[in-house]
Amino acid sequence: MFDFKRLDHVLICVPVGKKQEARVFYSEVLGLVEIPGEHPRGSLWFEIAGIQLHVQEEDGGNFSARHFAIEIENLAKATEYLERMEIPLAYSSKIEGRERLFFRDPFDNRIELIEYS
Repeated sequence: MFDFKRLDHVLICVPVGKKQEARVFYSEVLGLVEIPGEHPRGSLWFEIAGIQLHVQEEDGGNFSARHFAIEIENLAKATEYLERMEIPLAYSSKIEGRERLFFRDPFDNRIELIEYS
């Protein structure tokens, strides 16, 4: 039916007035590279391993199970880092062949880190 090639981007929302705080979290805490430019609706764009993360200000609540997942190579090292940053971690059901954890950014967007074995 569809000829999917790859995930192109994920858009998450942060409360109005929190754009700079989002920029600091995603660039300085997570180390993502910001894509410069004038983007639609004043959004921030970041690069994650060939995929783009778009962050846009929006009114309304954002606490949900919606998330994006990032495959990584060393989940133990990432866990240690997030704990040092005092970011609360959550775990979900076990999936054979992979380890994973979840955390939320300062705006309650859910993020999954996954490592395949």
